[in-house]
Amino acid sequence: MSGPSSLPYPPLHKDAKFVILSDWDGTITNFDSNDYLTDNVGYGYEKRRASNKEVLLGNITFRDSFKEMLDSVTLPFDECKELLKKNIKLDTGFKEFFEWCKTNDIPFIIVSSGMAPLIRAILSNLIGEEDAARIDIISNDVRFDADGSWHIVYRHPESGFGHDKSQAILPYRDLPDPPTLFFFGDGVSDMSAAKHADVLFAKNDKPQGENDLAEYCKKEGIPHILFRTFADALPIVKDVVEGRKNVGQALAIRNAE
Repeated sequence: MSGPSSLPYPPLHKDAKFVILSDWDGTITNFDSNDYLTDNVGYGYEKRRASNKEVLLGNITFRDSFKEMLDSVTLPFDECKELLKKNIKLDTGFKEFFEWCKTNDIPFIIVSSGMAPLIRAILSNLIGEEDAARIDIISNDVRFDADGSWHIVYRHPESGFGHDKSQAILPYRDLPDPPTLFFFGDGVSDMSAAKHADVLFAKNDKPQGENDLAEYCKKEGIPHILFRTFADALPIVKDVVEGRKNVGQALAIRNAE
Protein backbone atom coordinates (compact mmCIF):
# COMPACT_ATOMS: atom_id res chain seq x y z
CA MET A 1 0.00 0.00 0.00
CA SER A 2 1.16 3.52 -0.78
CA GLY A 3 -0.52 5.35 2.07
CA PRO A 4 -1.29 9.05 1.80
CA SER A 5 1.02 11.37 -0.10
CA SER A 6 3.20 13.59 2.06
CA LEU A 7 3.38 16.11 -0.80
CA PRO A 8 0.65 17.85 -2.83
CA TYR A 9 -0.38 16.88 -6.35
CA PRO A 10 -1.06 19.32 -9.20
CA PRO A 11 -4.68 19.51 -10.42
CA LEU A 12 -5.83 16.83 -12.85
CA HIS A 13 -6.22 17.79 -16.50
CA LYS A 14 -9.89 16.85 -16.41
CA ASP A 15 -10.82 17.97 -19.92
CA ALA A 16 -7.84 16.47 -21.73
CA LYS A 17 -8.44 13.62 -24.17
CA PHE A 18 -4.79 12.56 -23.98
CA VAL A 19 -2.26 12.95 -21.17
CA ILE A 20 1.43 12.12 -21.39
CA LEU A 21 3.31 11.22 -18.23
CA SER A 22 7.01 10.52 -18.18
CA ASP A 23 9.78 9.57 -15.87
CA TRP A 24 12.53 12.17 -15.79
CA ASP A 25 15.90 10.63 -15.03
CA GLY A 26 17.31 8.57 -17.88
CA THR A 27 14.08 8.89 -19.86
CA ILE A 28 13.84 12.59 -20.72
CA THR A 29 17.52 12.96 -19.90
CA ASN A 30 20.48 11.09 -21.33
CA PHE A 31 21.52 9.84 -17.90
CA ASP A 32 19.84 9.36 -14.56
CA SER A 33 21.00 12.27 -12.40
CA ASN A 34 20.80 10.27 -9.18
CA ASP A 35 22.81 7.47 -10.76
CA TYR A 36 25.31 10.05 -12.01
CA LEU A 37 25.79 11.42 -8.50
CA THR A 38 26.04 7.93 -7.01
CA ASP A 39 28.51 6.68 -9.60
CA ASN A 40 30.75 9.76 -9.50
CA VAL A 41 30.57 11.18 -5.97
CA GLY A 42 28.77 8.39 -4.08
CA TYR A 43 29.43 4.72 -3.50
CA GLY A 44 30.01 3.95 -7.18
CA TYR A 45 28.60 2.12 -10.19
CA GLU A 46 29.18 -1.48 -9.12
CA LYS A 47 27.34 -1.18 -5.82
CA ARG A 48 24.52 0.79 -7.45
CA ARG A 49 23.95 -1.83 -10.15
CA ALA A 50 24.05 -4.63 -7.61
CA SER A 51 21.39 -2.79 -5.61
CA ASN A 52 19.24 -2.20 -8.73
CA LYS A 53 19.33 -5.91 -9.48
CA GLU A 54 18.25 -6.75 -5.94
CA VAL A 55 15.24 -4.45 -6.44
CA LEU A 56 14.34 -6.22 -9.70
CA LEU A 57 14.56 -9.56 -7.91
CA GLY A 58 12.28 -8.28 -5.14
CA ASN A 59 14.89 -8.74 -2.43
CA ILE A 60 14.90 -5.09 -1.34
CA THR A 61 12.56 -2.17 -1.96
CA PHE A 62 13.37 0.62 -4.36
CA ARG A 63 12.73 3.08 -1.51
CA ASP A 64 15.45 1.60 0.69
CA SER A 65 17.88 1.06 -2.17
CA PHE A 66 17.44 4.62 -3.41
CA LYS A 67 17.89 6.15 0.04
CA GLU A 68 21.10 4.20 0.52
CA MET A 69 22.33 5.46 -2.86
CA LEU A 70 21.62 9.08 -2.03
CA ASP A 71 23.00 8.80 1.50
CA SER A 72 26.33 7.84 -0.08
CA VAL A 73 26.45 11.26 -1.78
CA THR A 74 27.86 13.77 0.70
CA LEU A 75 28.51 16.63 -1.73
CA PRO A 76 26.58 19.79 -0.73
CA PHE A 77 23.24 20.04 -2.51
CA ASP A 78 24.06 23.19 -4.49
CA GLU A 79 27.26 21.56 -5.73
CA CYS A 80 25.25 18.51 -6.80
CA LYS A 81 22.91 20.80 -8.70
CA GLU A 82 25.76 22.51 -10.56
CA LEU A 83 27.47 19.21 -11.33
CA LEU A 84 24.27 17.87 -12.87
CA LYS A 85 23.55 21.03 -14.85
CA LYS A 86 26.96 20.64 -16.47
CA ASN A 87 26.66 16.95 -17.27
CA ILE A 88 23.02 15.97 -17.81
CA LYS A 89 21.60 16.46 -21.32
CA LEU A 90 18.21 15.97 -22.96
CA ASP A 91 17.09 12.97 -24.94
CA THR A 92 17.81 14.07 -28.51
CA GLY A 93 14.15 13.87 -29.56
CA PHE A 94 12.58 15.45 -26.51
CA LYS A 95 12.39 19.08 -27.62
CA GLU A 96 10.53 18.20 -30.82
CA PHE A 97 8.21 15.90 -28.85
CA PHE A 98 7.45 18.57 -26.26
CA GLU A 99 6.87 21.21 -28.95
CA TRP A 100 4.33 18.88 -30.56
CA CYS A 101 2.60 18.43 -27.18
CA LYS A 102 2.43 22.21 -26.73
CA THR A 103 1.08 22.77 -30.25
CA ASN A 104 -1.61 20.15 -29.72
CA ASP A 105 -2.45 21.23 -26.16
CA ILE A 106 -1.59 17.82 -24.72
CA PRO A 107 -0.54 17.94 -21.05
CA PHE A 108 2.97 16.65 -20.38
CA ILE A 109 3.69 15.67 -16.77
CA ILE A 110 6.97 14.55 -15.24
CA VAL A 111 6.51 11.74 -12.70
CA SER A 112 9.82 11.18 -10.99
CA SER A 113 11.43 9.46 -8.02
CA GLY A 114 13.99 12.25 -8.01
CA MET A 115 13.84 15.48 -6.04
CA ALA A 116 11.89 18.46 -7.32
CA PRO A 117 14.60 21.13 -6.81
CA LEU A 118 17.13 19.16 -8.87
CA ILE A 119 14.62 18.39 -11.61
CA ARG A 120 13.51 22.03 -11.88
CA ALA A 121 17.10 23.27 -12.01
CA ILE A 122 18.16 20.85 -14.74
CA LEU A 123 14.94 21.18 -16.75
CA SER A 124 15.08 24.99 -16.73
CA ASN A 125 18.71 24.83 -17.77
CA LEU A 126 17.89 22.55 -20.71
CA ILE A 127 14.64 23.95 -22.11
CA GLY A 128 14.38 27.41 -20.53
CA GLU A 129 12.35 28.60 -17.57
CA GLU A 130 9.23 29.48 -19.58
CA ASP A 131 8.80 26.01 -21.07
CA ALA A 132 9.87 24.32 -17.84
CA ALA A 133 7.11 26.18 -15.99
CA ARG A 134 4.52 24.59 -18.31
CA ILE A 135 5.40 21.10 -17.10
CA ASP A 136 3.88 19.74 -13.90
CA ILE A 137 6.37 17.80 -11.80
CA ILE A 138 5.19 15.05 -9.46
CA SER A 139 8.22 13.87 -7.54
CA ASN A 140 9.88 13.52 -4.18
CA ASP A 141 11.40 16.48 -2.37
CA VAL A 142 14.42 17.28 -0.23
CA ARG A 143 14.97 18.24 3.41
CA PHE A 144 17.90 20.32 4.61
CA ASP A 145 19.27 19.94 8.13
CA ALA A 146 20.98 22.60 10.23
CA ASP A 147 24.39 21.06 9.55
CA GLY A 148 23.90 21.56 5.81
CA SER A 149 23.24 17.91 5.05
CA TRP A 150 20.34 17.02 2.77
CA HIS A 151 17.98 14.06 2.66
CA ILE A 152 15.29 12.85 0.30
CA VAL A 153 11.67 13.34 1.40
CA TYR A 154 9.54 10.58 -0.07
CA ARG A 155 6.10 11.34 -1.46
CA HIS A 156 4.84 7.96 -0.24
CA PRO A 157 7.12 7.01 2.65
CA GLU A 158 5.04 3.92 3.46
CA SER A 159 5.38 2.54 -0.07
CA GLY A 160 8.26 0.32 -1.06
CA PHE A 161 8.68 2.64 -4.04
CA GLY A 162 9.01 5.81 -1.95
CA HIS A 163 7.03 7.46 -4.72
CA ASP A 164 4.29 5.18 -6.02
CA LYS A 165 3.99 6.51 -9.56
CA SER A 166 0.73 4.67 -10.14
CA GLN A 167 -0.90 7.29 -7.90
CA ALA A 168 -0.22 9.93 -10.57
CA ILE A 169 -2.06 7.79 -13.13
CA LEU A 170 -4.96 6.15 -11.31
CA PRO A 171 -6.97 9.33 -10.51
CA TYR A 172 -7.38 9.84 -14.26
CA ARG A 173 -9.09 6.45 -14.42
CA ASP A 174 -11.83 7.72 -12.10
CA LEU A 175 -12.78 10.68 -14.28
CA PRO A 176 -16.18 10.50 -16.03
CA ASP A 177 -14.43 10.71 -19.40
CA PRO A 178 -10.89 9.43 -18.75
CA PRO A 179 -8.15 10.40 -21.19
CA THR A 180 -5.86 8.02 -23.03
CA LEU A 181 -2.71 7.84 -20.91
CA PHE A 182 0.81 7.45 -22.27
CA PHE A 183 3.68 6.69 -19.90
CA PHE A 184 7.40 6.79 -20.65
CA GLY A 185 9.97 5.20 -18.37
CA ASP A 186 13.26 3.37 -18.19
CA GLY A 187 14.07 1.92 -14.80
CA VAL A 188 13.14 0.26 -11.53
CA SER A 189 11.42 3.40 -10.23
CA ASP A 190 8.84 3.05 -13.03
CA MET A 191 7.71 -0.43 -12.08
CA SER A 192 4.81 0.92 -10.01
CA ALA A 193 3.40 2.77 -13.04
CA ALA A 194 4.01 0.12 -15.68
CA LYS A 195 0.65 -1.67 -15.49
CA HIS A 196 -1.55 1.40 -15.38
CA ALA A 197 -0.90 3.37 -18.58
CA ASP A 198 -2.85 2.73 -21.78
CA VAL A 199 0.33 2.92 -23.84
CA LEU A 200 3.64 2.22 -22.10
CA PHE A 201 6.97 3.15 -23.67
CA ALA A 202 10.07 1.54 -22.14
CA LYS A 203 13.41 3.09 -23.00
CA ASN A 204 15.95 0.74 -24.51
CA ASP A 205 19.07 2.85 -24.97
CA LYS A 206 21.15 2.07 -21.90
CA PRO A 207 24.62 0.54 -22.06
CA GLN A 208 25.59 -2.52 -20.05
CA GLY A 209 22.05 -3.90 -19.88
CA GLU A 210 20.55 -1.19 -17.66
CA ASN A 211 17.13 -1.21 -19.38
CA ASP A 212 15.44 -2.32 -16.18
CA LEU A 213 11.85 -1.30 -16.99
CA ALA A 214 11.94 -3.24 -20.26
CA GLU A 215 13.29 -6.28 -18.41
CA TYR A 216 10.58 -5.99 -15.76
CA CYS A 217 7.82 -5.69 -18.38
CA LYS A 218 9.16 -8.71 -20.24
CA LYS A 219 9.24 -10.73 -17.03
CA GLU A 220 5.73 -9.66 -15.98
CA GLY A 221 4.15 -9.85 -19.44
CA ILE A 222 3.23 -6.16 -19.50
CA PRO A 223 2.59 -4.83 -23.04
CA HIS A 224 5.04 -2.07 -23.90
CA ILE A 225 6.83 -0.39 -26.78
CA LEU A 226 10.61 -0.17 -26.78
CA PHE A 227 12.08 3.18 -27.81
CA ARG A 228 15.50 4.78 -27.90
CA THR A 229 14.55 8.46 -28.19
CA PHE A 230 11.35 10.50 -28.09
CA ALA A 231 11.79 10.94 -31.84
CA ASP A 232 11.08 7.20 -32.19
CA ALA A 233 7.95 7.47 -30.05
CA LEU A 234 6.45 10.60 -31.60
CA PRO A 235 5.02 8.98 -34.78
CA ILE A 236 3.23 6.34 -32.68
CA VAL A 237 1.80 8.90 -30.27
CA LYS A 238 0.69 11.03 -33.23
CA ASP A 239 -1.06 8.04 -34.81
CA VAL A 240 -3.06 7.40 -31.64
CA VAL A 241 -3.90 11.06 -31.03
CA GLU A 242 -4.88 11.65 -34.65
CA GLY A 243 -6.98 8.48 -34.83
CA ARG A 244 -4.94 6.38 -37.23
CA LYS A 245 -4.25 3.72 -34.59
CA ASN A 246 -6.02 2.59 -31.45
CA VAL A 247 -4.19 1.64 -28.27
CA GLY A 248 -4.03 -2.05 -29.17
CA GLN A 249 -2.60 -1.33 -32.60
CA ALA A 250 0.01 0.97 -31.08
CA LEU A 251 1.11 -1.62 -28.53
CA ALA A 252 1.34 -4.25 -31.27
CA ILE A 253 4.28 -2.30 -32.73
CA ARG A 254 6.35 -3.40 -29.71
CA ASN A 255 9.52 -1.74 -30.95
CA ALA A 256 9.73 1.88 -32.12
CA GLU A 257 13.50 1.86 -32.64
